[in-house]
Amino acid sequence: MPERLDVLRLGYRKGRDPRITTHLGLVSRAFGADGFFLSGDEDKELFSNLGSVSDRFGGKLDCNHVSGMSYLRKHVENGGVAIHLTMYGEPFREAIPKIRRDKSVLIIVGGAKVPGDVYKLCQHNVAVGNQPHSEVAALALFMDAWFGEAASVRQFEDARLVIEGVNNGKVVHDLSDDTK
Repeated sequence: MPERLDVLRLGYRKGRDPRITTHLGLVSRAFGADGFFLSGDEDKELFSNLGSVSDRFGGKLDCNHVSGMSYLRKHVENGGVAIHLTMYGEPFREAIPKIRRDKSVLIIVGGAKVPGDVYKLCQHNVAVGNQPHSEVAALALFMDAWFGEAASVRQFEDARLVIEGVNNGKVVHDLSDDTK
């Protein structure tokens, strides 16, 4: 497995993208990323919300605001693997077996307009389908295929709340409640 797997969200616009970007962060945490990096507008509230989820449901997700293109360039210059999720790339199921796993991995998820240099800097431009679709769906499908079945059934040892899957209703176990 890679030293690290991080997700970089490019071109975040605070007034327009908070819900979709929060969902990208949630998928990153739940499916096994070590970090979630945001370029574009700064948004401490978004990072606070992601931290609150980690506090309750476990896991650790490093969250930082970065300069997107500079961060991507530095990652590649330091020997890391950069994977750009795009509709214009190689089909993800064909690409994944070709991607090195012995280096730090950075998954790039674009925003409104992705600079052309992203396609050139990334060693892998990977498509999850070739139709317009959600960045969240693309990230979830890619990470599920990358990590295998473990991604969708991940449990965190430091979880305070654990959701039990049931067909009807919901069951949430509060592990901090000593009375049960």
